[in-house]
Amino acid sequence: MRLVPIKNIEQQTVLSLHRVRQGFIKARTAQANQIRGLLAEYGLVVPQGIAYIALRVPDLIEDATNDLPGTFRQLIDRLLEHLKLLNRQVNEIEAQIKAWHRDDEISRRLEQVPGIGPITASALAATVGDAKNFDNGRQLAAWLGLVPRQHSSGGKAKLLGMSKRGDAYLRTLLIHGARSVIYRATQRNDRDSWLVKLTTRRNANVAAVALANKTARIVWALLAHDRQFRPDYTPAIAAA
Repeated sequence: MRLVPIKNIEQQTVLSLHRVRQGFIKARTAQANQIRGLLAEYGLVVPQGIAYIALRVPDLIEDATNDLPGTFRQLIDRLLEHLKLLNRQVNEIEAQIKAWHRDDEISRRLEQVPGIGPITASALAATVGDAKNFDNGRQLAAWLGLVPRQHSSGGKAKLLGMSKRGDAYLRTLLIHGARSVIYRATQRNDRDSWLVKLTTRRNANVAAVALANKTARIVWALLAHDRQFRPDYTPAIAAA
């Protein structure tokens, strides 16, 4: 059983920023969906995506040709102001997280790994702590829930989807980062790339989880052995 690692004051502080930022993001998404739903009741459809709210909704409530009551226009304008406030809070907290990331050597080292940005790097550096608490990279990946869930009996192994155990926030960040790496790899279309070969024979979601698992193992290696990331690194055994 992997217990929660003991964290110092700085780690607790940056993780608090992450939790509050995530709460503001959820509130911002809910507010955008509420605005979109209220307008849909009047037959005004706004495409999905928060960016479309800021682009389309102000013109809709200013358009005198539609039949929106004045009270409803004021209500939507009030909700838009609340949405802007939430967005500003998210941006300010992100700036604080990035400032902590620039001052932390471990977080900067993790950012060198493809698919890991300042947000993911700072969350990993603050959450994982001492990577030597894990014997190998697979234990860290299992702790994050990025390994197959087993349903084995009678000596017959049966692997299901990923276990989804551990920190859901870190797992989400790693999988989203993996999707970005997969997108860039498919755009380059390097036929000899391990990742491109994986995407041709497996589902995109399966490939994203597999890459996130590999990224977690790389993170463990960098932290446990105090190394810098090298894209051309080849293990000595494989080279032999």
